[in-house]
Amino acid sequence: METLLTLKVLHVAATVLLLACGVVLAVLAWRKRSEGPASTLRRPWLLAWCVMLVCMLSMPFTGWWLAHLVGWPLGQSWLLGSSVIYTVATLCVCWLLARLNRLRLGSGGGSRFTLALAIIGGVGFLSIAALMGAKPI
Repeated sequence: METLLTLKVLHVAATVLLLACGVVLAVLAWRKRSEGPASTLRRPWLLAWCVMLVCMLSMPFTGWWLAHLVGWPLGQSWLLGSSVIYTVATLCVCWLLARLNRLRLGSGGGSRFTLALAIIGGVGFLSIAALMGAKPI
């Protein structure tokens, strides 16, 4: 039982950290919108991006392990749906990070697509948290 509780704590902590870092970076980007969206890639905020990436990488492993320990079949629609949403949201966040890095280096680009990537990633991870909280078995 200790392994299950530890995995639940790790999985929830990764989710909370991921969403908290996303909110902090969104607020920072909103406050410094005159400097451009690449201002979130400066040195103090790079740690938030690294924490987000570590959380995003740990979530599938702890989630699979939790489903395995509890005994849920991976073919359930809510698990499959959250896996698809996770894949799309992770790709959007990675693309957003690459796009912000290009903007930081001075390469041109529109901010609407950057905002769209951020919204899709944020809504994706929020919907996964809602699915995991509801656990419609």
